[in-house]
Amino acid sequence: MSDLLPETRRALRHRLAVGQTQGRTPSVVAAVMRDGRTVWAEGWGTVDGRTPDGDTQYRIGSITKTLTAILVLRLRDEGRLRLDDALDAHLPGTAAGGATIGALLAHTAGLAAEPPGPWWERTPGELRPELADVLPPTPYVFPPGLRFHYSNPGYALLGALIERVRGASWSDVLHREVLEPLGMRRTGSQPVAPHASGWAVHPWADVLLPEPARDLGRMAPAGQLWSTAADLATLGAFLLDGDDRVLSRDSIEEMRASHTPEYGYGTQLLRQPDGRVLPGHTGSLPGFVSTLLVDAEERVGAVVLGNTTAGLPVDVITADLIRIVAEREPRIPDPWRPLPSADPDLLALAGPWYWGPNPYLLRPLADGFLELSSLRGGGSRGTRLRPDPDGAWTGISGYFEGERLRVERDAGGAVTHLDVGTFVFTRLPYAPAGPVPGGVDPDGWRGLDAR
Repeated sequence: MSDLLPETRRALRHRLAVGQTQGRTPSVVAAVMRDGRTVWAEGWGTVDGRTPDGDTQYRIGSITKTLTAILVLRLRDEGRLRLDDALDAHLPGTAAGGATIGALLAHTAGLAAEPPGPWWERTPGELRPELADVLPPTPYVFPPGLRFHYSNPGYALLGALIERVRGASWSDVLHREVLEPLGMRRTGSQPVAPHASGWAVHPWADVLLPEPARDLGRMAPAGQLWSTAADLATLGAFLLDGDDRVLSRDSIEEMRASHTPEYGYGTQLLRQPDGRVLPGHTGSLPGFVSTLLVDAEERVGAVVLGNTTAGLPVDVITADLIRIVAEREPRIPDPWRPLPSADPDLLALAGPWYWGPNPYLLRPLADGFLELSSLRGGGSRGTRLRPDPDGAWTGISGYFEGERLRVERDAGGAVTHLDVGTFVFTRLPYAPAGPVPGGVDPDGWRGLDAR
């Protein structure tokens, strides 16, 4: 399995073991994937008297939301819905019908965090038999679009949306369209041995209390699933590269992109002290905690699963596992390769452009995309742009994500400027003859003492 150095494997084992002992957790299991395959998996503690491994099931809680989001984006990519559609357009009759599908995905719809009634994660789903039962009488706690507010009922609504559009249960659609194509055969709505039992650990004594494993009913799309470290490592690889049988790489990058500082579409964005942002998701249900994170730059991901209600900082441990690999065995870049052919029109666009006095570089890439990046540095990331059929380009990352780049030409066909979401880029800073909004002083550039 592993091509990691022995000292790296020992460091990973040490971090996992320290986490399990300090977190006073009956068992933990972890996996690390790199460049699309699992390179390390190990367990610590015991499940039914045996050390767990990458095939041992744990409940994964809200990592389920990532899989639900994948199904919604599949519907979008098929043209069955738009993310700016109101929920009512496809699932009429709910109290949150004015919320957009994209807002539900990104937790910006303003909905309540939890369904009404007793602690839903420890009570049977039958207590909430109808879709209306997952929303409180006043479902909105903030105006829609005002701010990020995590909402479990929001993902229950997305699950119901999937069922309405597909005409099948959320669970069946998930198995057919995601789990089976990706080979996640040990992931499902119910546990299948070998699996861990959920425990609460007494805060002041080394004793345990069993936690109930309830079927969540209508809330299942927000947190029902059981899975393994091996299966979640597969999901981590998918979150880096996509798989056209399930979801394209462009749509995966859209999932990982920041739609709020905290969240993408079905992915949390865990910001690290060193400035890195690790997309993925955490999960918790009574008796279980879990985290899956990926580092797109290093192409490394990690999973940690534990069977305790509280006390195990799985998000910190998971980020540490990624950091250990990234620091001890940094990624060796792929060989640079030129474009397969040179398009004269595209080549003519390469080089420096200026937004006012700000220098930018436009670079055609070997994969057929463009990159627009600031030459001033400052830590800001450039924008990657994909080609569109009409000759324009759409940003898929960075500041101009979602914006269109259009090449503007004069009557003779010569390029005059670039328009990126109304930002005008010219070949010279404040080009006198360029179409600079507001115009350019006819006297041009001058020294401080000019009169």
